[in-house]
Amino acid sequence: MNNIVKQAMLEDLQPFGDITTKLINNNTKIKAKIVAKQDCIIGGLGLAKDAFKYSDKKLNFKAKTKDGEKIKKGKVIAVIHGKAKSILKSERVALNFISLVSGVATRTKKFVDRVKKKSCKICCTRKTIPNLRAVQKYGVKLGGGLNHRFNLSDEFLIKDNHIAVEKNIRNLVIKAIKNKKNKKITVEIDSLHQLKKIIDLKFDRVLFDNMSIKNLIKGVKLTNKIYETEASGGVTLKNVKKIASSGVNRISVGEITHSAPSINFNLEI
Repeated sequence: MNNIVKQAMLEDLQPFGDITTKLINNNTKIKAKIVAKQDCIIGGLGLAKDAFKYSDKKLNFKAKTKDGEKIKKGKVIAVIHGKAKSILKSERVALNFISLVSGVATRTKKFVDRVKKKSCKICCTRKTIPNLRAVQKYGVKLGGGLNHRFNLSDEFLIKDNHIAVEKNIRNLVIKAIKNKKNKKITVEIDSLHQLKKIIDLKFDRVLFDNMSIKNLIKGVKLTNKIYETEASGGVTLKNVKKIASSGVNRISVGEITHSAPSINFNLEI
């Protein structure tokens, strides 16, 4: 996270620094507050603090809430004391982090609340902003969601394109089992016909991709005592409850990272 904050600050400051704040008296000190302009699940306070501290370690950043809390519009979430130049230099990066993380957390919470089943978890995907995956997945956790694999090394996930290349789903699963080495194996299927080709093999999870509710229910009944089950593809707030009613263990939702609206915050002096 420290490296992510550093890179974000350098993006704003290279190559000549903040040329506008150089116009301000170096000794001017202020008190600034960050105010929520929307109801949300708050997140990213630590990242914001690090952004301010990057400009000036002497800045005093005091959070007025904590990550994961549900807050109302108008809530002061943090107060910063110190040199005006340092505060203004970090303002946008700090607000961007809070806006992003809070947006992901808030969107995730809406999906979690819509499902209202402890037995069915809302999961994120790898559909994230490049180099900000850790930040977005943190937001998912704050919203009550579950993190899927972080990267391609975390588990075997045999998807449709792997099957299209290899031409034989059963051979791929057998190869994964032979090379498992304590890694989980998930197999994505788009038809019950595919499932029947592998249902006797020992792996961990079946991912039903873009299945009709009717077939999803059938698939869950066939596999729920053998494998963990997951659904994906075209999941929205309108249909997630119906998908969960199939009895599936997990639902992966790309929208909570790739399309989560940012939450609006202001820095006021």
